[in-house]
This record gives sequence, structure tokens and C-alpha cells, in this order.
Amino acid sequence: MTRSIIAAVQPARVTLEAGRKYAFCVCGRSDGQPFCDGSHEGTGLQPHIFTAEQDGEYFLCCCKQTGNPPFCDGTHKSLDQAQVGHPPSSDP
Repeated sequence: MTRSIIAAVQPARVTLEAGRKYAFCVCGRSDGQPFCDGSHEGTGLQPHIFTAEQDGEYFLCCCKQTGNPPFCDGTHKSLDQAQVGHPPSSDP
């Protein structure tokens, strides 16, 4: 199975609607970060499907290393801009 790549070293600020389902990109290859666009095909990775519990603004992970997908947990703070587009040097 292919590993996720780091899409960015900062989270994406998004507005979500309560009750709506979203497909969060897990592979890091989507051009529509932080959401899935099907770029994971052939990687063995699948998007993380979730339903927003409340309307509002959220920060979704773009480093793909969060321990609480799809939400940012600050893990990106330990990453470097040069790592974008590559798997992390070690698993979180």
C-alpha cells in the first residue's frame, strides 16, 4: 500500500454544513485539498468519509498526519515546507 504524502504544512480552513457528508483526502494527492478528488485511485488508500455535526468553520488537516482525521491536531508544526509532496520521513 502507498503511504500518504504531505499536501501542505498548514491546515485548510473550511466551512462545513451540519448533516452533510464529506470525503476527506487521506492520500495527499487531491488537487481539491482537503477533500478527495479521486486521485487516490490505485494507491490502496481510501478517503475518510465523515458527516459534519454542526455548521461552522473548521480546520482540516492537510499534512495527512493528524491523529484525529479529518481535523487538524497541530502535527503539521513538526513538519517542514520541503516535505510537501513527499511521505513523512517517519510515521506519526
